[in-house]
Amino acid sequence: MSQVYSTEELIEILASERQACIKGERLNLKAKASGNPAIDCLLNVEGLQKFTAYQDFKATVHRYQRERQVSGIVWRHLQVKGKTLHYPVVHEQLIALSRDLEILKAHQAEVLAFWQEVTLGMELYLTVASGKDYRPIAPGEVEGLARRTEWVYLWKWEKSDFLEMVLQLGWGKPSEASYRRGWPASGSEYVHAVKPGARPICGR
Repeated sequence: MSQVYSTEELIEILASERQACIKGERLNLKAKASGNPAIDCLLNVEGLQKFTAYQDFKATVHRYQRERQVSGIVWRHLQVKGKTLHYPVVHEQLIALSRDLEILKAHQAEVLAFWQEVTLGMELYLTVASGKDYRPIAPGEVEGLARRTEWVYLWKWEKSDFLEMVLQLGWGKPSEASYRRGWPASGSEYVHAVKPGARPICGR
């Protein structure tokens, strides 16, 4: 029986291939300029070939995941205010299998409870205008968004006396939920929590 690569091995393979593409060791020579002179003068064709080579390789890995049913889940540890959360996310270079989405859903309540506990007393902002601005949001509104959510991710940005927590409320495929790539079938809302008087700085 042929070897089936693990999630961790696929991540390592992708990282190695990405470096090879960046160095120019992998090029997709079929990737050409657009044919529009106004655009082509701004394009670096070799850069486009590097990027396309990696995207093609990544698509092959994603097919492998589906065929061999290799999970895209990795586990993260998050420590905030002396509290620790151990929770699943889909690695940004992999895709989620159906069972991965079930794992994310199963941990949604735990992640939301952790968020509510560690952001108590903080000011909440919702990302608007495609991530270019923020507006204040009440905890009740966040709860309303969460009820329509299929999975949640959580990040923190901490430096000196600054703390920002970011809650991603997602639906559909995690790999297509950022930057409106898979809208409307997949997408996300982002809620930022900061100390009173501060403003969000994370660009999500």
